[in-house]
Amino acid sequence: MIRRLQRTGEVFSDMVDCYPKETRSRVMSKIRSKQTRPEILLRKCLWRRGWRGYRINIKDLPGKPDIVFRSQKVAIFIDGCFWHKCPMCFVEPKSNREYWLPKIEKNVARDQVANEQLQKMGWKVIRIWEHEVKEDVEKCAEKIIKQICSKNE
Repeated sequence: MIRRLQRTGEVFSDMVDCYPKETRSRVMSKIRSKQTRPEILLRKCLWRRGWRGYRINIKDLPGKPDIVFRSQKVAIFIDGCFWHKCPMCFVEPKSNREYWLPKIEKNVARDQVANEQLQKMGWKVIRIWEHEVKEDVEKCAEKIIKQICSKNE
């Protein structure tokens, strides 16, 4: 949010940043929406277990799932704990809350819409939290495999 001081005409921002513009740009550019470390770990685990044939970041499906098994109609999302408001480990931001909280709430609402749209299309939706992958990637892979196998029965 930018405000202008009435007397001097000086412009300043309510959002105080502790980094210079170039550093902030570099930091923000490292935040990924696809090919994240948890996604890669989970895909490698599925691959090691012999599960092939999945596709990644499918743009023609609602929500652009991270991993898709098309023939089984299974869509998998690996959600970042901060960006998607994990009930286990989400911590509200201390600064710039007016910006971050509505943004995160929009992400959560968008996730719900994507879930509903995919389910109406006959897809099974699996959502896995980033911390779950970090804690036990094998357990996450097992969860996916069980869903794929139960979808085939």
